[in-house]
Amino acid sequence: MGVESTPAPNPNPSRAGRNLPAAIAVGVGLGALILGSLYWQKVLFVVLVLATVMVAVDEMIKALRTGGAIIPRIPVFAGTTAMLVAAYFGGPMALLVALALTVLGTIFWRMPGGSVGFVRDTSAGVFLIGYVPLLAGFAILLAQPEADGAGRVVTFFAVTVASDVGGYVAGVVFGKHPMAPTISPKKSWEGFAGSVLACIGAGIGAVVWLLDGNWWAGAIVGAIAVLTATVGDLGESMIKRDLGIKDMSNLLPGHGGVMDRLDSLLATAPAVWLVLHLLVKG
Repeated sequence: MGVESTPAPNPNPSRAGRNLPAAIAVGVGLGALILGSLYWQKVLFVVLVLATVMVAVDEMIKALRTGGAIIPRIPVFAGTTAMLVAAYFGGPMALLVALALTVLGTIFWRMPGGSVGFVRDTSAGVFLIGYVPLLAGFAILLAQPEADGAGRVVTFFAVTVASDVGGYVAGVVFGKHPMAPTISPKKSWEGFAGSVLACIGAGIGAVVWLLDGNWWAGAIVGAIAVLTATVGDLGESMIKRDLGIKDMSNLLPGHGGVMDRLDSLLATAPAVWLVLHLLVKG
């Protein structure tokens, strides 16, 4: 395992270790791009998600390489494109078929490299495919309905961002009791409580105002989202600790890499899609 590098001095440090002005600026900019694409041409949202996921996949390939796994880019990039496009134009079944073909293509592509490390490399490849493009495909499925797809995507982003912001604020102000000190030392139970309150509030507001749904459905969306967002965040922290890296990259000022921003979103997308599909009819 590698040794975590010492981060450069932060010109605008916060108690939670972020360059807060840069993080806010990047977050607002990304939010504007998402909203603009959703409410102008939804196909542009698909393009935006695809471009973002491609960067995240590349970050993961580089990160997993530090652990010894060699994942071929061509079949994974091609499969990522196929999965997200299939999700938008064909729905869940098309996403599933594209997933299966991507897994098979990645395994086949690795075969000429010989048997040494074959299980390691293909296992890492399948893990990457299931972790990033498959979960991102559910964000595309949220956008698919013609009548309220944009509102469903905004609801998904609202509860996930609320979980992050609520946890950050409550953790900075009240955080005293570590939640998972061996995985993410800065996470606290007080911060988690802030995430719960903010996430449920955002879920109720978004479902009632954007989707004309019942308040209790929004509360369920928020309650489930806070769990998946927290698991997603902790899960990526485990990956980075195992690989001995601090961030997936330094592409986004104040945030780290693209994967460092997608961790909770990826884990939350399928849960929000399923709950909205069952409880909020378009």
